[in-house]
Amino acid sequence: MSEKAAVAVFETSGGAKIRRIPLQAFPNFWAYGYLVQKEGSNYLIDCGSGTDASHEDLLTGLKQAGLQLLDLTYILLTHAHIDHFGGLSKLRPLTNAKIGCHELDLQTVAHHEVRLALISRRLASFLAETGLAEETRDSLLSIYRFTKAIYQSVPVDFTYNTMSEHLPALEMIHLPGHCPGHVAMRLDDVIFCGDMVVEGVTPHLSPESINPYGGLDHYLASLIRFQEWAKDARLILNGHDDPITDLHAQIENTHRNIIRRVSKAIEALSEPLVIAEICKAVYGEMEGYNHLLVMEKTGAYVEYLYEHGMIGIVNANEMEQGLPARYQRSRDEADVLDELKRKVTTSERSDYVLI
Repeated sequence: MSEKAAVAVFETSGGAKIRRIPLQAFPNFWAYGYLVQKEGSNYLIDCGSGTDASHEDLLTGLKQAGLQLLDLTYILLTHAHIDHFGGLSKLRPLTNAKIGCHELDLQTVAHHEVRLALISRRLASFLAETGLAEETRDSLLSIYRFTKAIYQSVPVDFTYNTMSEHLPALEMIHLPGHCPGHVAMRLDDVIFCGDMVVEGVTPHLSPESINPYGGLDHYLASLIRFQEWAKDARLILNGHDDPITDLHAQIENTHRNIIRRVSKAIEALSEPLVIAEICKAVYGEMEGYNHLLVMEKTGAYVEYLYEHGMIGIVNANEMEQGLPARYQRSRDEADVLDELKRKVTTSERSDYVLI
């Protein structure tokens, strides 16, 4: 969220105290960390980006709660995106808290420099396939590396497949798509959902060719699974917005947003287009970091449409010569749109489990 976030205090049905701490992850972009106090334990769910402003906001929030960093018992991550885990670099020397994340985010958190090199290579390959000019590709890669450079690797004490040994009262579900290791956490009647559902927009997605367990297919399946798992929750706390009290309505809005965006791609694909041209048709002109984000998101949409047979590649001979793929609708626009709407709202993929 771009407007300044606010402190809030909640309580679960089991008497656990929750303090929402606003963190300015980046200029004019706010995220939330959640301090949970239950039965003598103090654990922090997400910890901001690690910028100076974000770190100071976290220290202030803990102080207002009457705690110091040394009072923390656990630091738990909903997912390994920099605005949620980057704060670990500054936190690790100042606390004895045990750090936990999902195993699919372990490499990003604990071996960040190597992971950054790997993902940068995959991203470069993807950008080359979009049809962007080389100068633009180089600029977007530089932006990507710069935004990740504020973080340095931090050892992880446990992954969530051993969660019951640490916090048995906390139930988790793995929800890949937005991020490979994304989870939601339930404590009594309150759920922490990270970026699973974001007000007004679709959470960021990238193709699975860049990050396995990402992509639209995984995200849609996770949405449906999450809705069933969380249906009896009283309150759902997320990473950037106000608490969710009507999850069904939020998920319907998310489905509509996805259909609206992907429909623009389907409409444009009456003629052969490369990914960069599809992106422009869907999002218009973009610059800087936003350009990188919408390129990745468009890549996820194109990947989904292609893998489900709703669009095809029409220039195999050119691809053999090193040119980027050109995509085109494989059927009548109305038929493809009907199939898209059905698939978006009825995904049946279920290759993830409760933790």
